[in-house]
Amino acid sequence: MTIRELQIKDIEYVSDLWLRSTIDAHNFIAKEYWLDNYSFVKENCLRSAKTFVFEENFQIKGFISILENNFIGALFVDNECKRNGIGTALIECAKEISCKLTLAVYKENRNALQFYLKSGFTINSEQLNNDSGKPEYIMTWLAE
Repeated sequence: MTIRELQIKDIEYVSDLWLRSTIDAHNFIAKEYWLDNYSFVKENCLRSAKTFVFEENFQIKGFISILENNFIGALFVDNECKRNGIGTALIECAKEISCKLTLAVYKENRNALQFYLKSGFTINSEQLNNDSGKPEYIMTWLAE
């Protein structure tokens, strides 16, 4: 098992992983919304963020993208690899490089919400997501 920085050769696979996982995790948002955002995520978000991939046996199983101001823009694990500690390992990686992390999680995404609470994040506020119009929580983790 290795956690390493995203390389250009990984972008196609990680983009596809993002699409599969995000559609699965956000079934309360139309699939077309995610399909419409695929190119933007692939061409802009992944390239501008500090992204780390979890790799095992030369296969990427998950990734985390950290944007400006230590904002976690994405954390996704391959659907077939969930609940194996990959998300936790990626969060721990992010915690090692920052003493404060912030993220937004959809209120309806109960699994992610529980994961972040278990990982030490607290809910700061609730708002409507600018793009989807769906309610989301802003959460923060602070090093002790």
